[in-house]
Amino acid sequence: MILRLLLALNFFPSIQVTENKILVKQSPMLVVYNNAVNLSCKYTYNLFSKELRASLYKGADSAVEVCVVSGNYSHQLQFHSKPGFNCDGKLDNETVTFYLWNLSVNQTDIYFCKIEVMYPPPYIDNEKSNGTIIHVKENQICQIQGIPTSCKMFWALVVVGGVLALYSFLVTVALCNHWMNKKKNRILQSDYLNMTPRRLGPTRKHYHPYAPARDFAAYRS
Repeated sequence: MILRLLLALNFFPSIQVTENKILVKQSPMLVVYNNAVNLSCKYTYNLFSKELRASLYKGADSAVEVCVVSGNYSHQLQFHSKPGFNCDGKLDNETVTFYLWNLSVNQTDIYFCKIEVMYPPPYIDNEKSNGTIIHVKENQICQIQGIPTSCKMFWALVVVGGVLALYSFLVTVALCNHWMNKKKNRILQSDYLNMTPRRLGPTRKHYHPYAPARDFAAYRS
């Protein structure tokens, strides 16, 4: 799709500055990663005292109007979004900027700015510009509303993995605590056995050496 849009750009000739035309310049391509983008359209015409209308169109044939602002600089200009789009913007004497948000992938297309002087006469507008391809990338982060099934599965796996990791941690802590208590009891028991009094060995009995009894009667005779 992007290739076809790029080929379409070759069929729009460069804009020539004429007396009754407004020159508009746009960026060739904008890549959107967060569903929001600022599209700036620079023009070479003094619109300060004019009743103007600035609008943004989608598609190679500019069939879909996306956003529009009209009025003059005597009061604050209000941007209006068309169905299916969210738009705001800012306009000064050289640039009109369209701010689009909540873009979806299927809104990838080529967008054209159009500047018109409604009053005073004569009516003046710009030649069709070269346009800007807005390429909306798919958002990898699940949105709160309308969560895809793949994202639901992903978060379910994350929750299950977190529970299993917590369970493994608690079991490891319990086993370590049990092992430490067992080791502590073993050390205390060993210290108790070491403090018990022990006999150094069998008690030796002291025997007096044998001496034969003397016969004192023999000495008398």
